Amino acid sequence: MSSKKRPTTPRHLLALSDLTPKALADCLALAKRCKQRPATGRNALAGSSLALVFQKPSIRTRVSFEVAIASLGGCFTYLAPEDIQLDTREPIKDVARTLSRYVQGIIVRTFRHEQVEEFARYSSVPVINGLSDQHHPCQALADLLTIQERFGRLKGLTICYVGDGNNVLHALMQGAAMLGVHLQVTTPVAYRPDGRIWTQAASLAKAHGARLSWAEEPMDAAAQADVLYTDVWTSMGQESERQARVKAFARYQINGRLLKQASRRCIVMHCLPAHRGQEITEDVLEGPQSVVFDQAENRLHVQKALLLQLFGGKGQ
Repeated sequence: MSSKKRPTTPRHLLALSDLTPKALADCLALAKRCKQRPATGRNALAGSSLALVFQKPSIRTRVSFEVAIASLGGCFTYLAPEDIQLDTREPIKDVARTLSRYVQGIIVRTFRHEQVEEFARYSSVPVINGLSDQHHPCQALADLLTIQERFGRLKGLTICYVGDGNNVLHALMQGAAMLGVHLQVTTPVAYRPDGRIWTQAASLAKAHGARLSWAEEPMDAAAQADVLYTDVWTSMGQESERQARVKAFARYQINGRLLKQASRRCIVMHCLPAHRGQEITEDVLEGPQSVVFDQAENRLHVQKALLLQLFGGKGQ
């Protein structure tokens, strides 16, 4: 067990709005340092154990967190869906309080955001949202780091998000707003992002000199964008909606024609896994403007930075 005294009230990351703009910028700066100097924070988690509670399968979230924890000197326990059936086999409040007696941090990847919130409410150690139906903060951190690397800055740039108003978009809305990045969203009317999260992000955008807008027509939203971003049309847990979604999103695809609407310096992003030929075409995903695998790599670096921040800023 770590000799570091646990804080009375741990800091959790359930959504990017849990961070202040300064903490968000500091996290990105630390992630950049972790990437440039892989030894940053070595042994910062020595003696600490973390639990990865996953109700959804994952490649990037699981592996990046496991490698990040190990590279910082910590150890981890992975709990698969069949190991902990949240709210079925055992109440979340019991799982959270039990795990808090064993580990120094918990990463939760689940379906309903309320489950992550309940984990945090009953946990006496930091809880990180590895993904929920409303928010994907770790992905947005990696996205922002990738954009910053390519352009040398964030403030004043324009992202065009094309597709479903989902958890990835919600997190990106909050992060972009806090850092002064303009975000042009294009979705079908029936698949617009959550209204409450939109209102919150719009308020943050206004406070930090950013613009948040929505358009039904992808060609309008993509005009002169510095970044084109998309995600799958049908996420895990929405399989029964697949046919309806494929029909609704048919024209919300990043392809060569849409890319021509954007800035000449435009980069293309996708958080993966990708369904080539649906939300993005093969030629664009594999083309010279794609930074998709830079995004995937940066999950590792932002998660190292986040762990260092949550455990008292070691390694900074």
